[in-house]
Amino acid sequence: MGGDGKVFTLTEVSQHSSPQDCWIVIEGKVYDVTKFLDDHPGGDEVILTATGKDATDDFEDVGHSSTAKAMLDEYYVGDIDSATAPTKTKFVPPSKQTESIQDKSSDLVIKILQFLVPLLILGLALGIRFYTKTPSS
Repeated sequence: MGGDGKVFTLTEVSQHSSPQDCWIVIEGKVYDVTKFLDDHPGGDEVILTATGKDATDDFEDVGHSSTAKAMLDEYYVGDIDSATAPTKTKFVPPSKQTESIQDKSSDLVIKILQFLVPLLILGLALGIRFYTKTPSS
């Protein structure tokens, strides 16, 4: 596995979480991406939110190119101590869960609107008919 890199605990890595000093963990390897923050096509925010945890899922979900993966090697500083690393859980990562909750709520809004809009139109039509039918005498 890892070459002559140092071994860091997750606690050590998570201390490097600022724009001036930014380390991330991807697939058990620790990368110092401070110099890359300004150049990251996705902006520095996304990298900064991935500090202090295993960012493998975040990295994979975005679908980085093989070029991006190869670039990581330049920033490699060592390996994560597997005892301190969060165990890789292969169920739904939190980011996906929040998305599905949002999807469900927007689906619900759409369903409610699909139900309410025709009712409103019907109510309006009946209201207009009612008012225009009133005797003008």
